[in-house]
Amino acid sequence: MSISAISLQNTSLVQKMDEMKEPVIKHNNFNGASPIDFSKALVSVLDGVNTQQAVATDKINAVGLGKSDDMIGAVVAAQKASLSFSALMQVRNKLLSGFDEIMKMPI
Repeated sequence: MSISAISLQNTSLVQKMDEMKEPVIKHNNFNGASPIDFSKALVSVLDGVNTQQAVATDKINAVGLGKSDDMIGAVVAAQKASLSFSALMQVRNKLLSGFDEIMKMPI
């Protein structure tokens, strides 16, 4: 394979990538997208985790009181709540370690 064949192949790959990029940019509207408010996103995530915890608690209580026989649904809801809480804690730990790194930077 010669150098000119490699450069032609690279050029065609770049053109194909550009062609594939255009519909994605138009679909996602990156240029006109409004900025995301961090505090609203954080509150939304916290509300979602809290809702999952409440649903799991309700299902477990219903099974415990004999109001429901959906033991599998209760266990699945509890696992979902546990996973979402664990993920939230990992994100919190990453944010705190990043904040600590910023605070350690010399001015």
